[in-house]
Amino acid sequence: MRLPFFIAGRYLFARKSHNVINIVSLISAVGMAVGTAALIIILSVYNGFDSLVKSMLGAVEPDLAVVPSSGKFFVPDSPVYDSLYRDGRILNMCTVLQDNVFVCYDGRQGTALARGVDPVYEQESPVADCVVSGEFRLHTGERPWAAVGAGFASRMGINVRFSAPLELYCPDKDAVLSVVNPLAGVNSVEIWPSCIVAVNSGVDNNLVILPREVMCSLLGCTEEVSSVELRFTQQTPSKERRRFKKWLAAQLGPDFKVMDRMEQNPQLYKMLRYEKAAVWLIMLFVVLILCFSIFGSLSMLIIEKKEDLGILRSMGASKALVRRSMVLEGWLITLLGMAVGVVLGVGICLLQQYCGIVKMPGNFVVDAYPVLLDWGDVAFSVIMISVLGYLVALIPSSRLKQ
Repeated sequence: MRLPFFIAGRYLFARKSHNVINIVSLISAVGMAVGTAALIIILSVYNGFDSLVKSMLGAVEPDLAVVPSSGKFFVPDSPVYDSLYRDGRILNMCTVLQDNVFVCYDGRQGTALARGVDPVYEQESPVADCVVSGEFRLHTGERPWAAVGAGFASRMGINVRFSAPLELYCPDKDAVLSVVNPLAGVNSVEIWPSCIVAVNSGVDNNLVILPREVMCSLLGCTEEVSSVELRFTQQTPSKERRRFKKWLAAQLGPDFKVMDRMEQNPQLYKMLRYEKAAVWLIMLFVVLILCFSIFGSLSMLIIEKKEDLGILRSMGASKALVRRSMVLEGWLITLLGMAVGVVLGVGICLLQQYCGIVKMPGNFVVDAYPVLLDWGDVAFSVIMISVLGYLVALIPSSRLKQ
């Protein structure tokens, strides 16, 4: 096995490296290095934006949400919930009562998803980090306040500096509809906005967060909730979180569903996965095109070294050995360019990830382009490029007639 590597290495690193063949091989290796580095950098930038979107969604989406299998509301009276307060894996647990409501503000009208939350949510929710105007608070003494999504605030003209309140309306589930006085069957509350929060456009367009007791009076509820939301401590590993989810679902039974973030927003997370797969396939296609430059340089090398290969055959070298030498020659070009590309791509990604050299234009939520290097992506890219380079090198080598 050493002899084919020796022959391939001699052809690749020959001292008289100024002929056309070696120059073409060098260009092929440089192209492979650039393609590999671009693949790693683009995937890392995508991972950065993907992580940014998920972290922003984490402000309103808990790690786990317990919801009823049927219906909209339930009473969390199971003894399982009491045990969760003492579980070291759980950072906090809060209850949420939410429903669609009709909103009036300073002559404008619209609909919103109102989320009534308890004091735990108010004190420990990461949504406080997404405030773009005002101050995140839902209580000042006995006075309730509301936090409003940026998209909804823009559509309704809501400004925390104005003195106009939000007027929320929702049908009373126990009232009988009256044709004479339809408003008699509608509950309403007034609440002033304390802040505007920006999570993402999908959430901000119809989000209103208010105290749970205000939502209870609006819906005519007492102890009912829409969901129980759990957040894990940062030290809890992913495997332990999945195990805990299965355990909690078994404890609560079939009447409840325990959903992680992917199950709470399946369309978004599927879209993120499909987008990453599309980016990876496009970049891999570019790398495949670059691999065919190796096909050209290897074909030219076989033509130039036809006499040398004949001498090897006359000295007793088998046809398989000669072919293997040529395959390794083409593959070494791929591996050499890929190794340089991996070092270059990983270096640039780490530099951007920890130093933030390339800044984001405009007023974005982060100052620099988000980059997250995933070693799994690097390993998978290395494997696929190596396989592609080897397969492309097989094509001209299989045409040897010596």
